[in-house]
Amino acid sequence: MIKVFAYGSNLCIERLRARTPSARVVMVATLAGHALRWHKKSRDGSGKCDAFATDAAADAVWGVVYELTREDKILLDEFEGLGVDYFEKVVSVRSRDGVVVDAIAYAANPQLLDATLTPYRWYKGFVTTGAVQHGFPSEYRRTLEAIAARDDDDAERHAREWAVLQSALTMLQQGQQ
Repeated sequence: MIKVFAYGSNLCIERLRARTPSARVVMVATLAGHALRWHKKSRDGSGKCDAFATDAAADAVWGVVYELTREDKILLDEFEGLGVDYFEKVVSVRSRDGVVVDAIAYAANPQLLDATLTPYRWYKGFVTTGAVQHGFPSEYRRTLEAIAARDDDDAERHAREWAVLQSALTMLQQGQQ
């Protein structure tokens, strides 16, 4: 099994399991010295998340360590555009009770960073829903909620992504996480 630290749309359990059925939550953790930015230019022109290295002691990105099979990690690499959109890096993350583990994280390609970008509403929804699912601190969740988002002009993509998000929200409302 391969440990992956998710901090963006893959926080949402339903989104990640739709991509990689073997995904199993290991722990909620923080990545110190990094800040969550929404500045990675996607192929669709919107902003996607990046755990941006700041080396500032006060900065930390909340996320989830998942275990995936090797086959599912290969699938996730394809979804994330490994080698083009994102690169892999090994990070040490810390759980709430102080357990430190190494995991693979996707780091945005520096050539694709643009601070003027905004995410689509459905993408932001995956991030904020995942933060609730995993019990991130309310202050961090408020920061996520404050991010400006925009509508997706591609109605088919919007409908497809929104359907997965609605499933996650329904499960969350029913307390089935």
